[in-house]
Amino acid sequence: MVRALDRKLLRDLAAMPGQAGTIALVVAAGVGAFVAQLSTYHSLVATRADYYQQARFADVFTDLKRAPTALLARVATLPGVAQADATVKFDVSIDLPDAREPLVGRMIGLDGAIQPQLNRLTLRSGRWPLPTEAGAVLVSEGFALARGLRPGSALTAVLNGHRQALQVVGVVLSPEYVFATLGGGLPDDRGFGVFWMERQQLASAFGMEGAFNHLNLKLAPGASAPATIDALDRLLTPYGGYGAIGRADQMSNRMLSQEIGQQRTMANVFPTIFLAVAAFLLHVVLSRQVAAQRPEIAALKAVGYADHVIALHFLKLACVIVLAGIVAGFALGAWLGHQMTGMYTEFFHFPALAFQIAPWIPIAAAVVSLVAGVGGTLTAVRAVVRLPPAEALRPPMPPRFGHGLFERSGLAQRLPPQARMIARTLQRNAVRSGITCIGVACSVAVILSGTFWRDSLDHLIDVQFHQAERGDVTLAFAEPAPGDVLAEVARLPGVLEAEPLRALPVRMRAGPRQYLGSVLGMPPDARLRRLLDAHQRPVPLPPEGILLGDRLASRLQVVAGDALAIEVLEGQRVQRTVPVAGIVNDMFGLTAYMDLAAMRRMLNEQDSVSAVVLNDRGGNPAALMAALKAMPRVATVSDKRAALATFERTSARNMLVFTSIITGFAVALTVGVVYNSARVSLAERAWELASLRVLGFTRAEVSGLLLGELAVQMAVAIPLGLWLGYLLSAALVHLMANETFALPLVIHARTYAYAAGATALAAVASALIVRLRVDRLDLIAVLKTRE
Repeated sequence: MVRALDRKLLRDLAAMPGQAGTIALVVAAGVGAFVAQLSTYHSLVATRADYYQQARFADVFTDLKRAPTALLARVATLPGVAQADATVKFDVSIDLPDAREPLVGRMIGLDGAIQPQLNRLTLRSGRWPLPTEAGAVLVSEGFALARGLRPGSALTAVLNGHRQALQVVGVVLSPEYVFATLGGGLPDDRGFGVFWMERQQLASAFGMEGAFNHLNLKLAPGASAPATIDALDRLLTPYGGYGAIGRADQMSNRMLSQEIGQQRTMANVFPTIFLAVAAFLLHVVLSRQVAAQRPEIAALKAVGYADHVIALHFLKLACVIVLAGIVAGFALGAWLGHQMTGMYTEFFHFPALAFQIAPWIPIAAAVVSLVAGVGGTLTAVRAVVRLPPAEALRPPMPPRFGHGLFERSGLAQRLPPQARMIARTLQRNAVRSGITCIGVACSVAVILSGTFWRDSLDHLIDVQFHQAERGDVTLAFAEPAPGDVLAEVARLPGVLEAEPLRALPVRMRAGPRQYLGSVLGMPPDARLRRLLDAHQRPVPLPPEGILLGDRLASRLQVVAGDALAIEVLEGQRVQRTVPVAGIVNDMFGLTAYMDLAAMRRMLNEQDSVSAVVLNDRGGNPAALMAALKAMPRVATVSDKRAALATFERTSARNMLVFTSIITGFAVALTVGVVYNSARVSLAERAWELASLRVLGFTRAEVSGLLLGELAVQMAVAIPLGLWLGYLLSAALVHLMANETFALPLVIHARTYAYAAGATALAAVASALIVRLRVDRLDLIAVLKTRE
């Protein structure tokens, strides 16, 4: 008996290759998305954990002005400290022969030119510098690749105002700079590099012999990081401590953690949609398959097949289709996951970022898919196997006909006969038509929610880097400089405008909440660094008080009018309580702003400047950059345009890959829904359509009845999908928001058109395939079918 039913199963599959194939395609899309995204997520998590452990990544980090090396022994005795590693660190300007602009380098000292105890380096090429080798440096791999540096390459660094020739002897990776960024801004491997050199040489250049200004701590198992940080801050306060942070707030790790969290969100959203639609398709197709086989089922029951055996036969049919989709989806997911993992190497630098698939991921994908398939089949199977054989031998009761809302509305008389037939069919099958619309709408929503990121990113860049930060170049000084430096910079060749900035490291407190960050002092009439509200309107700096970025205000849970305690972490370490004068729209970082004059009054200082932002559209960029390289007091030069160009080039390529993947999945979803809906309609109405052909209707007129229903469904589904896509996009923006930056919900008309157009093209292609089947109807065979 089992063998006979298995042969019947093979015949059923052979009779529905298109329907089975498209359902398997949708299942494959869901499984592929599930495997690719979850495996990429777990690959990143596992790679980070392994790398941090092997490299002995620190748990606590702090910078300070200057402390004697002898203080390290006291640090090691603090509660919870297992190991302490101190060094010197400075940001400097780097000059490469092929670079027009000065580049930013972070110089870090190596004790005796050997491995540090914490944050150990991974040598990728070359060798370690010798202790007595003057000017030998190691360079971070990202910068080396972007700038074509290799062992033997020469460069120049401005160390404490003096130019020094350096030679690259090795290329390395560091767990502190998996994501290399200067101050939490855009990733820029071309403009920002990290260098390691013998500590005594670096300390000597900056007058730091016998001292340190950077400290890393490893905590003992079970130690309290907040308690250790508080004790460390108290110890380092007399030495100009800028405040210690835990691993969660370390910039590179924070950016990596946020990206991993976003990947996890995507892995939870999209596969759920695909598998839900696959369950719906299985229900629709197998409901029709079961209903068409009522006589065969009755015969099987009459000759002694038990209900559970017949039910198992149809469940096998569903499982075969789902298993085919699972196998294809696993292969697709493995390939896509490998590609997605490769994209992360553009931003994150690991010794090995290998794509790996945890065994539970394909097992979970298979179980979820099978449960969805079986769940979509059970309702259809249960309805028939419960019928007594005598009743099952009779055709199903025809639907009741009568005047519906369409006829009663008077619209029927105003439409041509074919349109009336289409409208009545849709009305009689309202539930099925509605489900088809929802299925297609889901595909539109998936495309829209997968492609709007480019619009949001473009808007963020436009607002933050063109409307708010309108300067081209920012100069940072090693120490606050007197105000007359502004006039000196303004006289440089090509400079049209120059504005002073005063960056002040502070600890901000609001009740039990605190944040280590900076307050940026700006002139009230600033044009090159403006503050904007949520509607991109300029916000004037108040003469007193402080303005907070919206995400910083959210973190501190303060609103305009609240009081904020500020502890300055440099100089005389002034402590003040200032009112929150307002909230500004700050899309990058967590920063606070003050009127420059008010800040100077608070610090009781004259006209010091720590940075200058300038507009260099005067037409002589080469001369300007040459002049900046010759200024000894300039520590770093940041060119906004170069960083933006690098970021946009990389993000555009990754966005194209991501958009193509999402569109491919969504097209598979559309084809599965539209093709199966049309095939079910054709199977149910074959006798009717054949009768119309015999009565003289042309192939085009007969096809128009079937395709007209699809056209109406598409006309409803696409606008519905655009609306659902907007809601899904809004949900994703909310779920993926983080403290470093928050993408705005911006969707341009071209993105709506792309989502609608891709879905419409997939629907048209599916409909044309069904049209060919209508044209090839065997009229005689169809009309012999017993109703």
